[in-house]
Order: sequence, then C-alpha cells, then structure tokens
Amino acid sequence: MSLPCRAALYFHTLRYLRPAQFWGRVAFRLRCPSPDLRGAPPLRRASGAWQTPAARRASMLGPAQFRFLNEEGELPSSGGWSLPNLSKLWLYNLHYFDDLNAAGAQDRGAWHRVLITRWIAENPPSRGVGWEPYPLSLRMVNWVKWTLAGNPLDAAARHSLAVQVRWLCRRLEYHLLGNHLFANAKALVFAGCCFEGDEAEEWRRRGLGILGRELSEQILPDGGHFERSPMYHAVALEDVLDLLNLTRAFPGLVPAPVVATWTETVQRMRRWLAAMCHPDGEIAFFNDAAIDIVPPPAGLDAYARRLGLPAVASPTEDVTHLSDSGYVRVQQGDLVALLDVAPLGPDYLPGHAHADTLSFEMSLSSQRVIVNSGTSCYGEGAERLRQRGTAAHSTVTVDGEDSSQVWGGFRVARRAYPYMHSVAETDESIEIVASHNGYRRLKGKAVHRRSWKFTAGSLVIHDLILGNFERAEARFHLHPDVVIDHDDSSDHQLLLLVSSGRRIRFGVQGARRFELVDSTWHPTFGVSVPSICIVVSFSGQPLTTMIEWGNNN
Repeated sequence: MSLPCRAALYFHTLRYLRPAQFWGRVAFRLRCPSPDLRGAPPLRRASGAWQTPAARRASMLGPAQFRFLNEEGELPSSGGWSLPNLSKLWLYNLHYFDDLNAAGAQDRGAWHRVLITRWIAENPPSRGVGWEPYPLSLRMVNWVKWTLAGNPLDAAARHSLAVQVRWLCRRLEYHLLGNHLFANAKALVFAGCCFEGDEAEEWRRRGLGILGRELSEQILPDGGHFERSPMYHAVALEDVLDLLNLTRAFPGLVPAPVVATWTETVQRMRRWLAAMCHPDGEIAFFNDAAIDIVPPPAGLDAYARRLGLPAVASPTEDVTHLSDSGYVRVQQGDLVALLDVAPLGPDYLPGHAHADTLSFEMSLSSQRVIVNSGTSCYGEGAERLRQRGTAAHSTVTVDGEDSSQVWGGFRVARRAYPYMHSVAETDESIEIVASHNGYRRLKGKAVHRRSWKFTAGSLVIHDLILGNFERAEARFHLHPDVVIDHDDSSDHQLLLLVSSGRRIRFGVQGARRFELVDSTWHPTFGVSVPSICIVVSFSGQPLTTMIEWGNNN
C-alpha cells in the first residue's frame, strides 16, 4: 500500500475517535503506577441469597490442562502464563478463570484452589498478561462469584484480590471505552460489595458511577448493545444479570433506583436477544459473533428467571423492527429471516464490526439456510480480515471492494451508513427496502439498494447499484447442512435440500455469471466448517433473486 493510501486509511480511522481515546491512550502508556500491596480490607458477609449464574462450558480438563477457543493447551509446571506460542486471546481466557463458575465447577474445586494459588505465586503484581485491565476485571469477578457460591478465599487470595482491585483503579480503560470499560466498572462494584470499609465503599461508588454513564449509552432504547454484535450483546446481558445477582446477595448496597434501572434494562435486552436468535435458539452472525463464547440465550434466560424476573415472550409479530439497532426480524410460518440495516456500531468504537451492511440470514423449519460466515479468530492476519470482509457475508460487493474499509484486526476507516427506506406490511406480503452509501467512496459513487419481499412460501430480493461500476457480486452463503439437490447453474437455477426434507428453489434473473464456490462457516472460535457459497455477478441491470419453498417442493 502506498504511503498516501496508508495515510488516508489512518485518517479515516482516527478521525472518528473521541479526544479521551487519544489522550487516554497516551496517558495509559506513559503512566507506570506501582502496585499497592497493603493488606486487604475485611470481607463482607453476604446477607442475601446468591443465585447460580449462567454457566459456560467447562474449560479445565485437568489440573493443568485447558481448552479455550477449541484449542487445548497445558500450563507448564512452573510459569507459562504468557507463553508466546499461544494466541493473545487464548492467554486472556487462561487468566479469566471462567472455569470457576462453569458447568460442573463443584467437581473441580480442588483444581481451582491450586490454580488460584499458582496464579498468585507465578504472576507477581503488575507483570504479564494477567494484569492487563480486561482479563484482570473478568478474573476478579469470577473469584468473587466463586466465593459467593460457597468457596472461601484464603488469606493470600483475599490479599491478591485487593491488590488487583487497586491496580485496576489505576488502569481503567478509558482509552478503549465500550465493553472493556464496562467490565472494569462491573469488577469495581463486585469488589466494593465483597469487601467492606471506606476503601471498598470508594470502589463501589466509582464502579457505579461508570456503570450509570455507560449503561445508558451502550444499551439502546430497543434493548440492543450499541456495538450491534449479538454475541457482545449476550456478554453485556450476562454482565447486568450478574450485577442484579450481586444486589440480591448484598441487599441495600446498591441504591434501589439503580437496581430498578438495571432490572428494566435487562428486560429490554432479553427481548432484543430473543428477536436476534434463529429458531435453533442461537444468535445470528452479524459483526463479531460466534456460539459458545458466552452462555447460550436459553441459559441467560434461565438465569434471569432464577433472579425472579418475569418471562419474556418470543417474538410473535410478522415483523419486528429493532429501529434503534437497525435490525429487522421477519417470520412467516416456519420462515425466520434476520436483516441487517444497522450501522457498524458507534463511530468511535468499530473494533468488532464487519463489512456486512444489508446482509441477511434465513432459517426454514428450524434449519439455517442462508448465513453469514461467522467468526473464528481475532488478532491480525489474512483470515481475520477475510472474515470481516463483505464477501464473507450474504450481501453485495462492488468492484471487489468491501462496503466498509475493515483493516487490521479491529479497525475500520471509511464505513457504510445504511438508510431504511420503508417497512411495508399487507395481507399478502412484507417488503423491506434499504440502501447504504459504503461504495460512494469509489470512483463511480455507487450506492447499493436492496429490497426483500416476503410472501407465503417465497422471498424475492432485488439488488440495484445506483451509480457507475464495472462488476457487482451478490453472495448467498449456504449453511453447511444445506445440500444441493439439483444443480442447473447454466440456467441460473438450483434446488436445495434442508435437513427437514424441505426443498428450496433458488433462481436469479439479470445475472452475468452464476457459480458455486467453496467457502467456510465459522460457528465458534477455532472452527472452520466447509460450506458452499452462491456467487452471482451482475452489472447494468438490477439482480432479482427468487427463493421459493412452498409446501410441496
């Protein structure tokens, strides 16, 4: 990449950041505080009931054996907490201590106690990955949740926990904001309730102040998390449920109006999550999203009900328009479709964004049919960039470009802004029309306009590119379980078979080229499943895609 092009990339990335992110990053790097090793405040006795949280899958396979991100690793007998041969995200998970509260954790209690002792001995204050603010925050919460579940912390662990809280107070992630700062604040509230005394009161007060500001910004009026990732939405929902659980264990420490706000927010978040799930019960793949990183939606719902929150009904409307987030759910009979007319996320925080504007996912008879490719890796690299790119999603590329300039591991330069034109319902059909301007940065100033028209047993999609361009390609990624029952590519027709036995007719009009290409689907981190993608090239005239299933295909 030429120097002017790279300079433009940085300019269009940095110009959206808030001043606090600039100066906060400088201060974070330059400031080198010393750890505060004073003795720990006394622990507070929980006077209320602590409910069992939502459980993740067990990740500890033996006293020193772990499985994170579908990759197994062993902690050496001495040290090894920052092994360079393991990915940063794998090491983060090692320091989270999620297994303390995972499924069947009580059977691994002896391993957990040894692991905590090892961590304290082998991770001296402020050194290594485990003292970075984000893994530090998650570990602190997990240690407190573990002790609230009936596992007392010994004197060394209590002292270490206090040292960790003090360190976090000096390393809050104002330079990153978003879910990182939220996790920092949650950890301060947990520590402020777990300990007692003036110091603990200050931790709790500080954490509540940050949460009050961040919750109102990060959770949109329709209940969605502002990063527009169903996975990170589930993370945030679990966070707020944990905070409500904490108020049950330590009644009176969090003001009643705050508890009421958290409760109302949780209900909105539960409704949003229910709308953004497929009939198989799992989340749709928009932006960074994968299964098994957080407890499943059913597990989060059960957690809410254990806390005494009323049930949230599954969506029953033909159209659920999450207007603040930008997503649309359509359901007719055994069809569910989820449409992305959402901005990438907050302009100053697009790290988990994909170039997926105007993509969609579709299920039929509880089977996913049309999908986005999902997320299997973080960090910087070609595969991470490919998975974030437009071609990895069921939408349209123009002249081989991404709709938003995703680059690096978590960066976006110029980005697409979507426009919802109409949501029209009649007795016979539902039609959603939207466009985005992500390709206006190209020479031809192109705009992608897409409409989805649903009738009984069919979906017709019209793709129109306004402006000048040479080649557009619409991609329809098929779920790996979808079988090509009959291939008539020369006539731009396919017959698809889903596991329920239903047949789907897929055809296009206005195509220059119609082909099936090998692709991959990534339902969770570290997993790549072979799949097929339908790629349809068009130019000049609009592309019409017809998907028909009916009752007797």
